[in-house]
Amino acid sequence: MKPKILLTNDDGITSTGLWAAYDALAPIADVTVVAPATQQSAVGRSISIFEPIRANQVTMNGVTAYSVGGKPTDAVIIGLFALHLNPDLVVSGVNIGENLSFESIMTSGTVGAALEASNQGVPSLAFSLQVEDQGDKFDDPSRIIDRYSDAKRVIREICEKVFANGFPGKAHVINVNIPARVRGGYEITRLAEKLFYTGVEERLDPRGRPYYWIDGPLYEDAEEGTDVHAVQRGNVSITPITLDCTAYAAADELKGIFDGMHI
Repeated sequence: MKPKILLTNDDGITSTGLWAAYDALAPIADVTVVAPATQQSAVGRSISIFEPIRANQVTMNGVTAYSVGGKPTDAVIIGLFALHLNPDLVVSGVNIGENLSFESIMTSGTVGAALEASNQGVPSLAFSLQVEDQGDKFDDPSRIIDRYSDAKRVIREICEKVFANGFPGKAHVINVNIPARVRGGYEITRLAEKLFYTGVEERLDPRGRPYYWIDGPLYEDAEEGTDVHAVQRGNVSITPITLDCTAYAAADELKGIFDGMHI
């Protein structure tokens, strides 16, 4: 029997990236799509706990799928606990836009969905595709369909490797970033510190009152061995991520700071 995959994303169920991933995985696995009904980028691991969640069965591209009125994390939870899919693997993506560095994975809905799956005991991978023009994240995604051939090959090869060799025991998520143009090979990386130079642009509305856009250019490069550096060189970045955010290296310093304190 084929292994079972729950496929989700944060760009919404109509995303061309989601269905590119489906095309890549359907020949090697029994794939069920459970994805947000609408665009949910940058929501991280948000969960809908103050409103009901609807999951509607729909047909897209000739495939039965589930459209979830919530966040990517909601879609994973619905797939696991309402639809009882019992997948061998959760795949999130392929996201239109890279998810690199500490900064990006902390807010990424793509990575957030994968983290939630791993938190519930299911191995997971997050796939993201670099865009050369940041406007591609917000414009008609059909404009980048020609770039999915490399992405499909990468997704299939990595998932086949995981099925054949098992998921690394000390990782919770494998975060994969695919260059817009793959010029190299696969590289095991660590997270860079930042992806963007954060800025805020102030504008005035027609009544003269200020409003703000959070913006800023991308870092052009980072240290060798990081995910940002690998993708800039045209390599596919494969980064193991853990749910454990404990800063173990700071424990001794904290003990020194709080030594002798009593309540």
